[in-house]
Amino acid sequence: MNGQKDGVALIGRIALAAIFVLSGLQKLIDFTGTASMIAGAGVPLPTVAAAVAVVIELGGGLAIFAGWMTRVAALAIVVFLIIVSPIFHNFWTMEGEERMMNQVMFLKNVSMLGGFLLLMAFGPGRYSVDKS
Repeated sequence: MNGQKDGVALIGRIALAAIFVLSGLQKLIDFTGTASMIAGAGVPLPTVAAAVAVVIELGGGLAIFAGWMTRVAALAIVVFLIIVSPIFHNFWTMEGEERMMNQVMFLKNVSMLGGFLLLMAFGPGRYSVDKS
């Protein structure tokens, strides 16, 4: 039965990591566009913020995927989500379709945050570099 739980934990880690790895890679490939989008949201030092986003999303996502330093990577992503969600998905300031879309994106981030909190609490499982 433990093998089953570890297999499910592996699939869960991969599912949680996928969006961050892909998003971080896209931000890296279009770094200038990413910094411009961040600047448009009024975030100070947009180039630094873009670099931080790439490190957390791509680096943290790959760490979660491998199950390496899982709790630290999960904590970094939790903090990241707490900061960026109200900045980029502030649905309460919007109306109509834009409000609906951003509310869904905000709640998606809250859901992922919950998954990362579970990783922090229970670890990555046996099929990981951390093996916990």
